[in-house]
Amino acid sequence: MTQFLQLDLAAMLAATFACLVCGLIGNLLLLTRQSLLGDAISHAVLPGIVLGFWVSGSRAAPPLVAGAMLAAVAAALLIALLRRLTRLEAGAAMGVVFSGFFALGIVLIEVSGAHAVDLDVDCVLYGQLEALIWPAASGPGSLLDPAALAEFPAETTTLAVVLLLTLALLAAFWKELRLACFDPDFAQAIGFAPRRMSLLVLVLVSVACVAAFWAVGSILVIAALVAPAAIARLLTDDYATQFGLSAVAAVAMGAGGYWVAALAPAAFGLGHGLNAAGMIAVVAGVLLAVAWAAGPFGRRRRLALAGGSD
Repeated sequence: MTQFLQLDLAAMLAATFACLVCGLIGNLLLLTRQSLLGDAISHAVLPGIVLGFWVSGSRAAPPLVAGAMLAAVAAALLIALLRRLTRLEAGAAMGVVFSGFFALGIVLIEVSGAHAVDLDVDCVLYGQLEALIWPAASGPGSLLDPAALAEFPAETTTLAVVLLLTLALLAAFWKELRLACFDPDFAQAIGFAPRRMSLLVLVLVSVACVAAFWAVGSILVIAALVAPAAIARLLTDDYATQFGLSAVAAVAMGAGGYWVAALAPAAFGLGHGLNAAGMIAVVAGVLLAVAWAAGPFGRRRRLALAGGSD
């Protein structure tokens, strides 16, 4: 038990919280056909994170979140400007902007010296789940010990706070977000400004990306923004059920992927470990395939194929 608390608890919770936060917000992106925007923001926030570190000289959350928010807003405005001036398709404009911002962030990492504080290319891409340990834990009693809890990894604690904030905002603006997702024209006609909800979604995505960035890296952030929502969408077309199923998929993806990475080497007699972030992405792919096969879309496809073969 003590070994689990020291080596696995913080990392497993970080993976689960990251997938939950991103998965819940990903529903709003998927329902408004803006899933690529999550990809763009997860890349675009990198230069803002590095600039926040450069200005503050620390990895404290407030300057990093502020920098990420500025970068996300700048990226969104630049995408809109590109579409207006060049008439590029939305996906093309996003691709140009987020790849440029991501490249700028990599350059800034080297220029600013941020690579000396665990903000290097490997951390950016794959995160540092395996580094989230809790040496102060000495048994179950440590969960109630303020001194031991003070040593708990800050990345996991930050993700827990962001998850609670996300749940509170989703509950507070449940009807407004639903209206903005499904009928923005009607919302505009009755005097409700859907752009405010778009700004709220942008803020939530940016905060989620920053919170999850340190633990799981940019690649898994993208998977967590898209996969749980896509899995739920293959199984239901009900708004509330969509969020519930995506939360279940996110937990299975985060906790399940972490434990597959931890247990698979011993089960198969491997002499080396598996990357937790990589296995979380693998579990997401498996869940997506199962949802497609078991959901209404997969059943209709199988019936169509069966009918065509007769």
